[in-house]
Amino acid sequence: MTIKEANAIDMVAYLSVAGIEPAKIRGENYWYHSPFRNEKTPSFKVSRRRNQWYDFGEGRGGNLIDFILLYENISISEALTQLENACQLPGHPPELFSPEKPAIQIISILPISAAPLIRYYQSRRIANEIAARYLHEIHYENGGKNYYALGFKNNARGFELRTINFKGSSHPKAPTTIGNKATSLAVFEGFFDFLSYQTIHLNQQVPEMDFLILNSTSFFEMQLSFMQTYQRVYLYLDNDKTGTKCIKRALARDPHLFSDERALFAGYKDLSEWHQNFGSGARPSA
Repeated sequence: MTIKEANAIDMVAYLSVAGIEPAKIRGENYWYHSPFRNEKTPSFKVSRRRNQWYDFGEGRGGNLIDFILLYENISISEALTQLENACQLPGHPPELFSPEKPAIQIISILPISAAPLIRYYQSRRIANEIAARYLHEIHYENGGKNYYALGFKNNARGFELRTINFKGSSHPKAPTTIGNKATSLAVFEGFFDFLSYQTIHLNQQVPEMDFLILNSTSFFEMQLSFMQTYQRVYLYLDNDKTGTKCIKRALARDPHLFSDERALFAGYKDLSEWHQNFGSGARPSA
């Protein structure tokens, strides 16, 4: 990765993946509590149009590489390697890069009421209570036409969007974290895997858990440091080459911290597919 390519990565999306969320948004300007110190009034600004930051308390600013050098206290070559490792997995989302005008424009965020959307999540065997807790009905514009879809919110206020015939996302794309002040973390690749897990355990008493939904495996590498803040991490990734590659990386880092949970849905593509077919007698696709 070159410095030019690194500085093309959207800073707002990068900060979200790093667990840094805006305190307020004013037009194109995103205001944060400074990552460099504790403060009550946000003084760290990111211009979405210019894709640059300025810290009024520090009296300095710059581009993404400038931020990483200061925040991580590493060299330029180390910063480029870190970013390249985070982006090299298959499926790296173009939304990580500085956007022009997003193709999908959110119009409204509503409770789910459209019958086709209800039928869709029910066809995935997601309990109504779980759908109402974690999903929204998103009305959006794309290419001059209006649509609606199930929406699952991410940490950067974007949405994963799904209907029976559509799979996409609004900008910015980012993971979703759900905290319960637990010491253990469950990690899922997609939000239907997470919703399946919640439905399975709806009427069961299980240990308290925090959750990380990647929404794309391209975020896995960047989230490893976050995962390592827990005492135990359970990985419910897909049964494919990418899922295996991610799990191998995690186990290589700390085989006592990370646990591969895919034995639960062995023979199926993912937890969601296993959940949909459990008890039906249907043969696995994998």
